[in-house]
Amino acid sequence: MLDPLASLTDAFTSFLFGKVETTRLPVRTSTGQAQAVYLPTAAPGLGDSGVVIGREVYSGKGYIYDPFQLYGQQLPAPHWLVLGESGNGKSALEKTYVLRQLRFRDRQVVVLDAQGEDGVGEWNLIAQQLGITPIRLDPAAALHGGIRLNPLDPAITTTGQLALLRTIIEVATGRGLDERAGFALKVAHANVNETILDRQPVLTDIVEQLRHPEAESAETMNVDIDDVRAWGLDVALVLDRLVDGDLRGMFDGPTTAGIDLDAPLIVFDLSHIDRNSIAMPILMAIVGVWLEHTWIRPDRKKRIFLVEEAWHIINSPFVAQLFQRLLKFGRRLGLSFVAVVHHLSDVVDGAAAREAAAILKMASTRTIYAQKADEARATGRVLGLPRWAVEIIPTLTPGIAVWDVNGNVQVVKHLITDIERPLVYTDRAMTEDGDFARELAAEAAAAERAAAALEADASPESESTVA
Repeated sequence: MLDPLASLTDAFTSFLFGKVETTRLPVRTSTGQAQAVYLPTAAPGLGDSGVVIGREVYSGKGYIYDPFQLYGQQLPAPHWLVLGESGNGKSALEKTYVLRQLRFRDRQVVVLDAQGEDGVGEWNLIAQQLGITPIRLDPAAALHGGIRLNPLDPAITTTGQLALLRTIIEVATGRGLDERAGFALKVAHANVNETILDRQPVLTDIVEQLRHPEAESAETMNVDIDDVRAWGLDVALVLDRLVDGDLRGMFDGPTTAGIDLDAPLIVFDLSHIDRNSIAMPILMAIVGVWLEHTWIRPDRKKRIFLVEEAWHIINSPFVAQLFQRLLKFGRRLGLSFVAVVHHLSDVVDGAAAREAAAILKMASTRTIYAQKADEARATGRVLGLPRWAVEIIPTLTPGIAVWDVNGNVQVVKHLITDIERPLVYTDRAMTEDGDFARELAAEAAAAERAAAALEADASPESESTVA
């Protein structure tokens, strides 16, 4: 029986304010339908196996990435493109990524370090901490016991040697090798390999054969010996630059003994090479082919090949073609190629636009740091980024980037631990990227707490997760 006073009170309240309570019947539904009540806050992550990169900005979740774990499931290829202007954190990301990957025992990394100061590359400190001596390629030191790489190293197949010689000449001349010059080179190379058996053939031997071809080589094609000599003259002049010119000493002798290709980290220090000279793409080609034949092996190791200033590769049609083959071949043997480029326009508008497009297509992971609005729109158009990502790129602060992992696009803040910070930010970085370094210093305590939380959240019992 209802209380008369309560009924009178309810009636008076309803008269003044309207009905304030309603009686609703229960609703039966499925959990899948009920989830529609809660709006999504972020895209799903990439799983919990791999290395911790940082934190997804909008959801606060830990962001974990590893191309080897994702390959074949969420990634069609393990290759990675990193873009962005200087001072936004590309270098810090690369270094911490490599350090964290090296926590796995089946990982091995090669870095082409094209930047440096005070006579050493910027990876020198990390190499020292790991007890590794960088392979420093320096024309000035090559004649006095410096490092030397032989394009005719017996570890490289004869087919690879000939392809490398052609690429060196094409890069140096800026045009393809015509049939006659190519024939003269092929004949000289074959003769050198057939006649020199007691030592490593070297470029000097090729130059001598081009200048003084054997009569038998002319007879096989029913041409005059003077014609063969004339066809090979330009080729000899180009190779002579590597033998007796400004690049003398680096490539005109047997490969330096003692280069440890089994070390977990191999650093090629290219900081002594003029980045704007023809020497850089030639060097990239030689190192790339040399590694293809001496480093990449079917031993179930996962290998990372990180290239600073990668536009030297992608912007040269002839070098890009070599690296296209390396990427296709290496993918079957567990190779992840990481290309670091400041601006996409450096490569897509260059002479190797077609080759650059092919290499970019193989990069299923793209990380884009802050760029100017025009550059961001061009980048978004080439990479097929969603509109919201293109609009946010110019507003990104240092350390934050848009990550596109085969269409899974998220905004990620890179976190650096206290142990990594002294290795990542050298004095050079502190002076050039001062604003970024100061911001990180101010946020150091918060970053350390966040990194520690990520370690705990990212499946602590899983052996495949590295903080």
